[in-house]
Amino acid sequence: MKSAAPSPAIVREVARLRREIEAHNARYYVDDAPTVADAAYDALFRRLVELETGYPALRDPASPTQRVGAAPAARFAPVRHGVPMLSLDNAMSEPELRAFDERVRKLLRRDAAVDYVVEPKLDGLAVEVVYLDGALAVASTRGDGVTGEDVTANVRTIRSLPLRLHQGRGIPAPPPRLEVRGEVVFPRSRFAALNVERVAAGAPPFANPRNAAAGSLRQLDPAATARRPLDVLFHSVGGLAGLGCETHWEFLALLRGWGLRTSALNRRVAGADAVVAYHAEIGARRAALEVEVDGVVAKVDSLALQRRLGEVSRSPRWAIAFKFKAQQGETRVRDIVASVGRTGVLTPVAELEPVAVGGVTIANATLHNMDELKRKDVRIGDMVVIERAGDVIPSVVRVLTEQRSGRERRFRMPTACPVCGSAVVREAGAAAYRCIGRRCPAQRREVLRHFASKHALDIDGLGEKLVAQLVDGGLVEDFADLYRLTADQFAGLDRMGAKSAANLVAAIAATRTPPLDRLVNGLGIPNVGERTAQLLAERFGSLEALAAADEEALTAVRDIGPETGREIRVFFLEPQNQATLARLRAAGVAARPAATRRRGGPLQGKALVITGTLSAPREEIVARIESAGGRVTGSLSRKTDYLVAGAEAGAKLAKAATLGVAVLEEAELEALLGA
Repeated sequence: MKSAAPSPAIVREVARLRREIEAHNARYYVDDAPTVADAAYDALFRRLVELETGYPALRDPASPTQRVGAAPAARFAPVRHGVPMLSLDNAMSEPELRAFDERVRKLLRRDAAVDYVVEPKLDGLAVEVVYLDGALAVASTRGDGVTGEDVTANVRTIRSLPLRLHQGRGIPAPPPRLEVRGEVVFPRSRFAALNVERVAAGAPPFANPRNAAAGSLRQLDPAATARRPLDVLFHSVGGLAGLGCETHWEFLALLRGWGLRTSALNRRVAGADAVVAYHAEIGARRAALEVEVDGVVAKVDSLALQRRLGEVSRSPRWAIAFKFKAQQGETRVRDIVASVGRTGVLTPVAELEPVAVGGVTIANATLHNMDELKRKDVRIGDMVVIERAGDVIPSVVRVLTEQRSGRERRFRMPTACPVCGSAVVREAGAAAYRCIGRRCPAQRREVLRHFASKHALDIDGLGEKLVAQLVDGGLVEDFADLYRLTADQFAGLDRMGAKSAANLVAAIAATRTPPLDRLVNGLGIPNVGERTAQLLAERFGSLEALAAADEEALTAVRDIGPETGREIRVFFLEPQNQATLARLRAAGVAARPAATRRRGGPLQGKALVITGTLSAPREEIVARIESAGGRVTGSLSRKTDYLVAGAEAGAKLAKAATLGVAVLEEAELEALLGA
């Protein structure tokens, strides 16, 4: 039976829903400033799906419901770029960067400082996206620079990418054909969780977030790509025709006006000194950034000067990549040992001859699991290349097989736990070997360390060596025992005086009313990390409600799939875990609800950045701001509403003045919060 033709009212409603959903997508994924609750957004989305299903004539490839609409591809079709995607020359040191600047000034015949736009060099997968009359038409990888692969269906799944360009007030209309280039990146905060999932499923882990981005974008099934939290940031143009701007800085502003993301760290500077200073600044912040960067890019700002400078071979003369020091190194594997984690899983770890990588001395590197170890064929005595990407645990990238002497030895997973002697088993179809000893000291040590870690209960002074003494000395069975320990018991441990013992007892007591999300994270539930714990705390509000939730309620929470939902349910049904939670309650541990944003609060919709030292812990200030409807971000930009400045505020004060961002002293913030 044919469906009825949509009425004018239905047509208008569909158009309105698409506008509203795309606007909310932009606020959430691009501006990081959502203005509606998830439930309200979901209601809008469901209504649009309902109407498009009931009236097929209204379906549109540019609709937000069509993020995943293509069938799996057998292979990727070739796409020829309208303008070749050139690579950049590299500067590996400050003298090389200054030599580039001298060449530019010499070619332009000028002594004055050249204006550059400096940007973080994103370590992702290069793509070109083509919009025709404002609608996304084609997306392709860089390929060989002339021809790439058609990944349109997969790129459409990236939530931060508009399927149709916006046109903000005062922003000119985009040209009929717009070719923009950028990097598809994988957020660092989700990278470790993805590798945990892959290892559990028996798949090899990704070496770094860039590989995760490339592997996710090149999935043959767009639905698989859609399940990965990819993002895309743009930095360049293909063809300049019809843009109507004179500088690269203006071009970046146009992109933002059309709804395309650019890096918030981009800056316009004058001269080589400023480029060098920017390189040092981004290098110092590198480990804390949400996406991987491997250097900075300097581009001559004037488009007219770019045309004068032109290209040489496959690189433009007007831009250069100023790289950071390599985060790879070569060293020898002294031994391979099995490390027992808090869930009993045995992980092969390479003990290395210490080597400096990215300013850090590395002596150990994870080999993830036996399947991965065999795939890379790592042996005791091998020379290997190791990589350290930000805060990710160092791992072996490859073996230098050409340097083998024949004396190298293969590693075999022990059949008995190296810590407690219990049997080690490998479940059918699983990649992991597991110690089945329920009272294994290694597992208890790791559980306790996780509970006390910075992103869980954050117990100051409870470090690795002290944890080992507590477990090995029989003072604690699990984290509930921490709350019955006395200062005298601590004072009897190695390197613990009376004052240190008293301080530690006070630090433990101070965690009796932790935020709910921190307690949930500290419990060590499989597949539940910091972000998932926050989602659970916001959804259920109390530990009792979370413990009582069934799998259906758990998987209804955003970003929680069936496997994680099942793990959470199993955790709270396990009698031993129930006994531990009961002992926590008996010790007076009662979580307080996670802070929720109050609609209509005094900071509703406001973005704040905190700098300097305040009178209260940063976490407490952030929680109060969020409870008042605001949000705290890490970087200062024109989108920031307030800079909260404490003592020793530093350079951000000057930057706020340049950007026109209002500055609040702590007393002024208190007045706003009090409102």
